[in-house]
Amino acid sequence: MIVGFNGSDDAAVVRLDEGKLVVQTVDFFTPIVDDPYQFGQIAAANSLSDIYAMGATPRFALNIVGFPIKELSKDVLKEILHGGSDKAKEAGIPIVGGHSIDDKEPKYGLVVTGDVNENKLIRNSSARDDDAIILTKPLGTGIVSTAIKQELAPDEMIKSAVDCMAMLNATASKLMNDFDAHAATDVTGFGLLGHLSEMCKASNVSAKIQFKSLPFLDGVDVLANDGVIPGGTKRNFEYISKFVSFSNSLSETQKLMASDAQTSGGLLVALPQSQAEDYAKKCTELTGLAAQQIGFFTSKQKSEIIVL
Repeated sequence: MIVGFNGSDDAAVVRLDEGKLVVQTVDFFTPIVDDPYQFGQIAAANSLSDIYAMGATPRFALNIVGFPIKELSKDVLKEILHGGSDKAKEAGIPIVGGHSIDDKEPKYGLVVTGDVNENKLIRNSSARDDDAIILTKPLGTGIVSTAIKQELAPDEMIKSAVDCMAMLNATASKLMNDFDAHAATDVTGFGLLGHLSEMCKASNVSAKIQFKSLPFLDGVDVLANDGVIPGGTKRNFEYISKFVSFSNSLSETQKLMASDAQTSGGLLVALPQSQAEDYAKKCTELTGLAAQQIGFFTSKQKSEIIVL
């Protein structure tokens, strides 16, 4: 066992022989959009993300399904599975089976198995003092998902959020190997600051980030200022407030925005400052999503994270 659950890393890693490592992860959740096909795509992309965060290559997957078979049409389930299958094909892997149960609320996700050579494995515990911190996707999907449920999100905002969540982190992952990435993780339910704190703890460093450098989906600030904040984001903020120091210039809304619970978010990548601009630029060019440096790691400080 190379990586288990003790370090809050993204996937389990087991060594086979000749330096080959098996990487495995599982993730599933309830619908966050109305369209079942889009839900299937987003759930599959989210499940694959942990493999990409480790610098690994996905090889095959299994479906995990909960569905109220007596209450909803089988056509809805068919579209969910179709979305997941298409996203797996985009990742270049087959879905070779799975398991389903009758459940009162739809749930979908994947068990994903991948592999990586041991010298290419990227963990969340290897960030270094003075490493740049790159975020490869904009934030705000939790706030937008809540706006969708409340019928407050315009069509263009929904499309932007769905496109963002459904995009694989494959490109950002591949680029980590083209550059000298030291550590990485993906940003999901614990939010940017929650997952960044896991990197800090595991790497025995602290982090400084600039709120003005954080990329957000268009319109997220308006929704947040109107009080459209998911419960998960509020819980994240309550939790991270114990070890995050916020600048007095930031409003409560801005602090919540930085804590937003994400679905299928981008990668947080630690790499040398000298490579940060080129990595972010290349990632943005290839994905069409704003990737940028949001801060840097420092030696261990009193506060795990400082948000300026």
